[in-house]
Amino acid sequence: MNRHGGMEKHLGIGGGQWPAISKASQEALNKGEQLALRRRPNEAAPYLFKAMEDPNNVDAAIQLAFLCPTFKDSIEILEVSEKKAKAILKRILGQTVFEDDRVGKFWDIIATRPYMRVLQAQVRFYFEDKQYNSAAKTIIEMLRLCPGDNMGQRDWLAPILCQAGRYSDALYFAQQWLQNQLGDGRPPHLGGCDFKKPFSEPMPDALEQEMSEFSVDYMIYTAALAAFKLYGDSPLSRQYLRMCAKLNPVILSRVLAKNERPKEPNNEPRGLNGPQSAHDYLFLAQTLWMEDDVYNWALNNEDAVKIILRECCMPGCKKSETKPNEFKRCADCKKTWYCSKECQKKHWPDHRKACKQHKQTQKMMKALMNGKNFTPDPDVPTMPIYRADFGGGMVVTEELA
Repeated sequence: MNRHGGMEKHLGIGGGQWPAISKASQEALNKGEQLALRRRPNEAAPYLFKAMEDPNNVDAAIQLAFLCPTFKDSIEILEVSEKKAKAILKRILGQTVFEDDRVGKFWDIIATRPYMRVLQAQVRFYFEDKQYNSAAKTIIEMLRLCPGDNMGQRDWLAPILCQAGRYSDALYFAQQWLQNQLGDGRPPHLGGCDFKKPFSEPMPDALEQEMSEFSVDYMIYTAALAAFKLYGDSPLSRQYLRMCAKLNPVILSRVLAKNERPKEPNNEPRGLNGPQSAHDYLFLAQTLWMEDDVYNWALNNEDAVKIILRECCMPGCKKSETKPNEFKRCADCKKTWYCSKECQKKHWPDHRKACKQHKQTQKMMKALMNGKNFTPDPDVPTMPIYRADFGGGMVVTEELA
């Protein structure tokens, strides 16, 4: 729901239904955002305060929340903004918009997007302030309003439920979305938040193999952690841990290597189950995996540990890691691993093309996320990237190239 792209880029904030924001307020927000991105918060703040003089500009409040000195200050700003945004939605869409048949379809109602962005920001600061139940409650409301979860908040809810000690709910939630990924694509009932008793028996081998290839790392790792907390070193928890190792070995490797927990989320574009996704999951849940009982359980699971040990990517080398995360990866693409600098140098002539293509694609994706144009290097062949935004019976497509 980035307002710099898609429907809101072409139709205006809230698809043109949101109350008009003054030109002065919009200009102040744009200037404040630019300064914030350049890490000049003291210069950005006055512009954002100026933008907030227009009560309809809730996006300015979101940006200001990220500049506040304390999480308490950020939360106070966002809670006030949430009430304002909710009142605006009721005024423009009717008093029953949060209870009638539009519930579950908020993504398609473009006017709801500024309100949903406020909720998303609330989740971030509730989490940072260790108000895990408040963070979970906010995401559950977002999934009630939009079970299809076009903002990706289900990935955050899974580990946050574990942080709140709600392991049964976390496992049930993860199981619902894991089954959904192999089904017809429709979201689970209430976005998986109709919490019931999770299943505890291991899955057939064929289903384990399929899930190990096509699932989402956040859900598998949440399932493994929650199953261990609920059932101990059981057949199901061991099964999930093997799947973790196959699906995104970066997470388990960093845990077992006792790498430092990321201090903030990674805002880089990402593919499915890649290093950026691993970074964000560890930001949310690494403290739980470092608890003695969980860490020792994972470390002593020989099947999982064998899976995550990597071979050097230099053809013909065949050296393998003797411990998790021993080899260094390519700093640019983060997709190849080497036992030594010598092997990395030898492989560079063959790796150069793929590495530069990947790096350029990442830059293109980042520009797209920020609503900016990007001119690719013509000497680096790259597939064009498109974005489609569906809402209100319309579709907006964009190409970044």
